[in-house]
Amino acid sequence: MSSSFNGSALSDEALMAGAQDGDTAAFAELYDRHAGRAFRVAEAICHDTGRAEDALQEAFLAIWRCRAQFNPANGSFKAWSMRIIRNRAIDSRGQVACDQTDGMLGSLRKLPEAQAEVIALAYFGELSHTEIATQLNLPPGAVKGRMRLGLEKLRKQMGVVT
Repeated sequence: MSSSFNGSALSDEALMAGAQDGDTAAFAELYDRHAGRAFRVAEAICHDTGRAEDALQEAFLAIWRCRAQFNPANGSFKAWSMRIIRNRAIDSRGQVACDQTDGMLGSLRKLPEAQAEVIALAYFGELSHTEIATQLNLPPGAVKGRMRLGLEKLRKQMGVVT
């Protein structure tokens, strides 16, 4: 089955239903919609562009292979796919340290992992507090607390006066 979805107004869940039926064009549209955000999440976690690219590729291969497991009743495609991206990025992070210490990513890397993770998922993954809480299996208050503490530390690191 093949059809043209490029620029379609179909929801992610409708496209995923097509992908579950083997429609590669529907899956390509999902990739086009989410690859940029997924890469930003992977890069924030991996701290390395090459590893982030590998994690992105591995994640979308896993999404294709596991597409039958997606159930929209359990949450959005965006949240489900970001969880897979996040896990692949953590797995590929390895022991390589990166000394790229400028800008937002550099400051984010200096935060405790729990705080950096929620900020990366919110900022780069564009997930809501509720979606992050669901993805990380945390109470929403814990997500908000980690976010608040992390953002306070980022402001100090970047010299932002509030």
